[in-house]
Amino acid sequence: MMLEKGYIQVYTGDGKGKTTAAFGIAFRMVGAGGTVFVGQFLKGRPSGEIDAAKTFPRFTVEQFGAPTFVSPTAARRRDDIDKVLDGFARVREVLTSGVYDLIVLDEINVAIDLGLIDVDTVLELLAEKPEHTEVVLTGRIANADTASRIIAAADLVTEMKPIKHYYDSGIDARRGIEE
Repeated sequence: MMLEKGYIQVYTGDGKGKTTAAFGIAFRMVGAGGTVFVGQFLKGRPSGEIDAAKTFPRFTVEQFGAPTFVSPTAARRRDDIDKVLDGFARVREVLTSGVYDLIVLDEINVAIDLGLIDVDTVLELLAEKPEHTEVVLTGRIANADTASRIIAAADLVTEMKPIKHYYDSGIDARRGIEE
């Protein structure tokens, strides 16, 4: 394994760049010869980062979401819950295998925030993390209690804060930049 000691990192906040930061770490890890697993919760669409990851050995990405946006008002649909829980079972299997140097739970914080999975379940998984495995959690956390519990479990927390974004001018996500 690459790391003697793996830590827990969290990328959260209302600004853009949480998934991008996680993929940056993932590309760095495979570039150094490590193994990476990215589980993307609430995502089921193709993206540039997935296409790029496919070109690297030892880099696995699996998506656990519908090809459409999960609306907070429709978040408790049985299908969305099932996808998150099935994905989480897969991540638990991957994490406890001890095979991967880095595991990313992309948008897991949003899945927690939307009530699709319980924060205690995620914290229990983090407690099972092998010593040598780095884990990254991404996604906004609106609930203050959930945020404080995730932050307390982490070793590194970065909050992305929006200052200015062209989305506010009506610019849609662009392939190769935001997706």
